[in-house]
Amino acid sequence: MTTPAGPRLSFGPFTVAPHERLVTRDGVAVPLGAKAFDALIALMSRPNEVVSKWDLMALVWPGITVEEANLRFHIAALRKALGDGKDGARYITTLSGRGYCFVAPISQTELPAARRSAPPMELPPVKLPNRLQRMVGRDQAVAAISDKLLTSRFVTIVGPGGVGKTAVAVAIAHDLLATFSDAAHFVDLAALSDPDLVITSILLMLGLPAETDDPLPALLAHLRDKRMLLILDNCEHVIAAAAPLASAIFHAAPDVHILATSREALRVEGEQVYRLAPLAVPPDSAGLTAAAAQTYPALQLFLERATAGGAQITLDDTNAATIARICRNLDGMALAIELAAGRVEAYGLEQTAALLDERLNLLWQGQRTAPPRQKTLRATLDWSYGLLSDIERLVLRRLAVFVGHFTIDAALEVVPDERADRSRLFAAIDSLVAKSMVAPRPIGAMMRYRLLDTTRAYLLEIEPNDAALAARHATYYRRWLEQAGSTWAATPNADERAIHFSALHNVRAALDWSFGAGGDANAGIALAAAAAPIFLAMSLLIECRRWSERALLAMTPSARGSAAEMHIQAALGLTLMFTRGGSEAARVALSRSLAIAEARGDAPNQLQLLGRMHIFHERMGQFDAALGYAQQSLAVAQPLGDPGSIVLAHSLLGVSLHLAGEHRDALKMLEVAWQGPGAERISTIHGFDHRNRAGITLARELWLQGRPADARQLAQQTVTEAAQMEHPITLCIALIWAVSISLWDGDLDGAEQRIDQFIAHAESRSMGPYLVVGRGVKGELAIRRGDAAHGVETIKACLCELHEAGYELLTTTFNIALVHGLLALGQIEQSARLIEDAIRLVAQSGDHLYMPELLRMKAKVLLHLPEPRAEQPEVHLMQSLDLSRRQGATAWELRATIDLAGLFAERGQRDEAKRSLQTALEGFAEGSETADIRAANLLLTTL
Repeated sequence: MTTPAGPRLSFGPFTVAPHERLVTRDGVAVPLGAKAFDALIALMSRPNEVVSKWDLMALVWPGITVEEANLRFHIAALRKALGDGKDGARYITTLSGRGYCFVAPISQTELPAARRSAPPMELPPVKLPNRLQRMVGRDQAVAAISDKLLTSRFVTIVGPGGVGKTAVAVAIAHDLLATFSDAAHFVDLAALSDPDLVITSILLMLGLPAETDDPLPALLAHLRDKRMLLILDNCEHVIAAAAPLASAIFHAAPDVHILATSREALRVEGEQVYRLAPLAVPPDSAGLTAAAAQTYPALQLFLERATAGGAQITLDDTNAATIARICRNLDGMALAIELAAGRVEAYGLEQTAALLDERLNLLWQGQRTAPPRQKTLRATLDWSYGLLSDIERLVLRRLAVFVGHFTIDAALEVVPDERADRSRLFAAIDSLVAKSMVAPRPIGAMMRYRLLDTTRAYLLEIEPNDAALAARHATYYRRWLEQAGSTWAATPNADERAIHFSALHNVRAALDWSFGAGGDANAGIALAAAAAPIFLAMSLLIECRRWSERALLAMTPSARGSAAEMHIQAALGLTLMFTRGGSEAARVALSRSLAIAEARGDAPNQLQLLGRMHIFHERMGQFDAALGYAQQSLAVAQPLGDPGSIVLAHSLLGVSLHLAGEHRDALKMLEVAWQGPGAERISTIHGFDHRNRAGITLARELWLQGRPADARQLAQQTVTEAAQMEHPITLCIALIWAVSISLWDGDLDGAEQRIDQFIAHAESRSMGPYLVVGRGVKGELAIRRGDAAHGVETIKACLCELHEAGYELLTTTFNIALVHGLLALGQIEQSARLIEDAIRLVAQSGDHLYMPELLRMKAKVLLHLPEPRAEQPEVHLMQSLDLSRRQGATAWELRATIDLAGLFAERGQRDEAKRSLQTALEGFAEGSETADIRAANLLLTTL
């Protein structure tokens, strides 16, 4: 390759060839980095003159914001390469607080005329800004755009201000320098105010004269046979001139590749658009760890910039969620993240996050070397907003009423009025999307749109939402909820529900406005009633309770007895039940709702409410009352003739029969509810999935009726399906009943794994009674593993809390565990009193499922008395055995038989003991395996 023409500069033993970017010492090349070389050229261009560090950074990194530490690093590298300061050599002097100065004498030589193709230039202009030392999270974008640029020749990087378009373009140019033999030219159009100067800027960059009235033909003639990369940066404000010029170059110069950056596409033939997305941010989810968080580019950038700014910050599990929240609030926008990170040293991490939560600070200052439009977020947004037409500004300000995603249908209903009619709205939104002021995102089959939070905060400062706009917004989302409410039952899958839930932020905003100063309380009441199903479907219990209570406080006497009150009272009762246990307030709310449904003759809602009353009384330990509501639900469901309603009633009745110890009838009901016609139509609209609840109860029935393998399989299936729904209440119900199967099986490790999962989900939704239940099961596990003292104290404390909360569903099971623990501790009298109380309580409340076990445990307690009478334990074991057989509880029958066989063996009645054990084992499915079956077989071998 021919050596480029140009002057050579000399100082000391060094020769510098600027056009070749080469420094030699006595003819030997000196290894020098690109940035160190640029710093040398910049200093040599102003010999014996102090160059401030700010000017030097602007020369070495034009258009790019860097830290001063970068400059110091490359000056140090330059001095080392030159041997500055060794053996008395002095080339570069540092003036503290001022800058740097090149102090060595410089001489210039020219190449022979035969090798010169143009008059020499003193020093070459910097044609390409230096790339960032480290660019976070853009490797895939750089690779994809580079490939597209090489194959299609013309690519525009499009994105909102501050997303990092220029940095990506510069990185691509550096990567492709060798491909274009260093012929890469960067034209920054940001400083131009006159579109006519676009072509002039390119001419000057190429060293061509700009003297004719129409310089375009000369420019195209010059480029026609050139191979180069041309970067046109910041085209949006001069797009009317930049777009046709880029198109003309593309068609006239087949070896010129064009890379443009703009907030909107140029929209000319040949252009390929690449929309640069914000940096990925961690999701808003509980339990975010440092290991997971540090994989997200937005968070990596924040940490790097905060540390560079002097903040002492180390990512760990305690601050990962805070940093993630900051990055989400800033939408992953690189500029916004850099500005916020720069405040951490002054405010601290938590205060910085609090300031952003309270209000995005649009005036935080960036680096001094940043272009004016990127000094603050406000400056960036002012730049973009100023490029819009009047109608685009009006539509954009009104779109700020939406929080998060919205559909075009929502915009058409909310935005238009006499100042902005519907016919102009489509064009305005299309243009705003094109100009990166509105971000499109497909969710499901429909396109959604959103404003970045930074943009929305800016617009609301310009013009807060007026009452008429907010009212239209609230009305739209109320109607949308009412229309969509019927579809919740058909969307059990979390991914499908996400399509509907994307509107939830707007529902919250509308509720806030409705119940706020200047809002419309009646609109809020209707909205709260319509929103309750979605809050319940998402297990947002605390939020549902808060809006329901607020709506009831705002309700006038004339609205009492309405459908709205019915739905709100129903939602309030359910949320109180799961968050506060069997409270009187929950009972009052549910009873009031059921009374309204009955008075209105609303059978479908009456059925739903009977379901809620059923589970409420179940949790209160009033099992006979719960059975009554279940029987009533079947009477209401049958006239409806709807398969889903019939199945719902079967689910309620099956669960109640199971707890009542009517195992054969329970099995029939539960099988219909689990897989009968219409089973898939039982919804979570009333708080949880009744089909799943029927499935896990059916698994318990299978275990009790001698099919443990089938029980384990079905339990796992219901837990898996509940987890796939991403519905915490449904999953908690499945897990707690699956835990009971593991405990019955003797699988303590499996029980512990499931109870830990149960506790985590209960905690995530503030389900207080469930958290206490989880601790109680931990106590039972401690007793089973030999730590009776700890287990007994834990269960006693939990029972006190559950009694206080009115949650009695598991009182009998905890009492049985407590009896085991007290016996292990030798506290026989206490265990005797407790077993009598437990038997009396079951007789009163109706959970007869556990009566065979209680009778068996009474026999065990009697055997522990100092002077036991053998006939009494045997009587109670025979009663347990007889009741188990009548109920159809094969598993309880085996347990009673094992204990009875032990008594027989002690008396020498070995044959009778063997026969009874063999008979009991015959009731189990072939191949069954449980701790009880192993114990029975071991006893048989000893007889």
